[in-house]
Amino acid sequence: MRFIVHGAGAVGGVLGAHLHLSGHPVVLVARGAHLSAIRERGLTLETGTGARTMHVPAVAGPAGIEWRDGDVVLLAVKSQDTRAALADLAACAPPGTPVVSLQNGVDNERQALRVFEHVYGVCVMSPTTHLTAGVVRADCHPVPGLLDIGRYPSGTDPLAERVAAAFRDAGYRSEPRPDIMRWKYGKLLRNVGNAVDAVCGRAERTKEIFQRVRLEAEAVLDAAGIAYTPADEDDERRSDILKVVTDGSRGGGSSWQSLHRGTGHIEADYLSGEIVLVARLHGMPAPYNENARRWAERFAREGRRPGTLDPAEWLSTLPA
Repeated sequence: MRFIVHGAGAVGGVLGAHLHLSGHPVVLVARGAHLSAIRERGLTLETGTGARTMHVPAVAGPAGIEWRDGDVVLLAVKSQDTRAALADLAACAPPGTPVVSLQNGVDNERQALRVFEHVYGVCVMSPTTHLTAGVVRADCHPVPGLLDIGRYPSGTDPLAERVAAAFRDAGYRSEPRPDIMRWKYGKLLRNVGNAVDAVCGRAERTKEIFQRVRLEAEAVLDAAGIAYTPADEDDERRSDILKVVTDGSRGGGSSWQSLHRGTGHIEADYLSGEIVLVARLHGMPAPYNENARRWAERFAREGRRPGTLDPAEWLSTLPA
C-alpha cells in the first residue's frame, strides 16, 4: 500500500513524513516554493524532539505519478481546492483508487464520491504548522494526532482497518468508526471559530465571539437533524493524548496560517460557510457564522495580516 499525499502542507506534510519514517511508501504532491524546497533539500519535520530532514518523492501533480495497484490517496488540500484536486486525480488515477479525506469540513467526501467509488473520511485532530517552504511541524508530542477513519457515508471495511493500522505505525492514534461523519460534524463545530481566530487573533474579547459562533452552529445542526459528537464526547476522545508542545511560534490554526502565508484564499466557505448553507436550506438565520465567513474571505482577498481586526469592529458588522 503506497500513500499519495495530495496536499503536503501542514497536516499532509506531517503525516507523510511520519508514514515515510515508519517505512510506508509515500509520494508527496506539493506546489510552488514548497515543492521546490522538498525536491532540493528534502522535507524537514519538526517535532518535540527536534528536526529531521528526509528525502521523500515529490511531484507537482497526479500526472507525475506512475499509478499502480495498492495506491491510496490521502487528500489533504484545503476544501476550496478539492474540486481541482479531484479533477487532476480523475485524469490519472485508476477509478478504483481509494480516496481518504484528511480535511476539515464535511463537503469534501461528497465531492469525492462523485468521482471515485471508494471514499473515506478522517476526523483529523492534529495541530500542525506550515509557514516555511520545505518545513512542517507537528505541534503535539509524543503522539502527533488522532486520525479516526470510516467509509463515506458510513461504515467500515478492511481497507479502513489497514489505513488505520498504517496511521498507528506512524505514531498516530487511529480507530475505524462507522459513524465517521458524526465525528466530522463534531469537528466542524470546533472549526467554525477558525475564521474568527484568523482575523481577530486570540484577544480576550474574541472568546465571546467564539462561543456565539459555536452555539449558533449547534442550533443550526440541531434544527437540520444532523448528528454530531457533543463536546464532552469529543473531549473524552482527545483526553490527554494531544499534548501541544510549542515554543510560542504557533500563531494560530490552519486559517490563520493561510493568511500568514498570503495564499490569497481561505477555507471559511466550507467551515462557517457550511453552517450558513445548512441554515439557509432550513430557513434559518446564521449571522455570526456569516460574519465570520465574510471577514475571513475579505482578509484573504485583500492580503491583510492575520489577527489585526478589533473584535469590536467584527461585532459592529454583524448582518441584521
